[in-house]
Amino acid sequence: MELLFFEVLKYYYFNLNKRNLFFGNSKGIIYLHISFKNQQKTVMDLNKLDKDLTAIVEKRIELSKLTYADENYDDIEEELHDLEDDFNEEFGDELEGELEKIYDKLDSDTDILLPSAYLANKYVPMLPDARGVISYEVKGKEGVPIESEQFDGQDVRIILIPNPTRFVMQINGVAMKDLWRSR
Repeated sequence: MELLFFEVLKYYYFNLNKRNLFFGNSKGIIYLHISFKNQQKTVMDLNKLDKDLTAIVEKRIELSKLTYADENYDDIEEELHDLEDDFNEEFGDELEGELEKIYDKLDSDTDILLPSAYLANKYVPMLPDARGVISYEVKGKEGVPIESEQFDGQDVRIILIPNPTRFVMQINGVAMKDLWRSR
């Protein structure tokens, strides 16, 4: 006897308990285990995303001005790694989801990495906008290289840049296109 899902609900009571779904009536219980991948969609706090990413970029800029011999180098490097770990933990799932869409559009088989891997080594601060927000640009070959038949023989990279947070495609060292923007 085949029943559609809504017809099942007419004749059976059900109980949803975490990842298990129980249907039952007076004659017995049917047990289903259901995987609810991404069952709770969270909304990113875009202001916090920009703020946290900007803090990482500023820390990278601060670190780039020091030499290994500087007594503060190790402490600042440790602070940078902590910021990156917190960023990956808080925004990693959502940003990896956006990266999956980007990689699909680019027809790339390259592995998707943690969002912090897409950070450039050097950012150039631009002048503040009317709200006082500083944006950044990246010059030279930075970011994560990807392979795509669409861009055969070219050096294609993806970079994560703040204010607004965005993934930028770079081809042969030149920023070409925003692949995703938070705003």
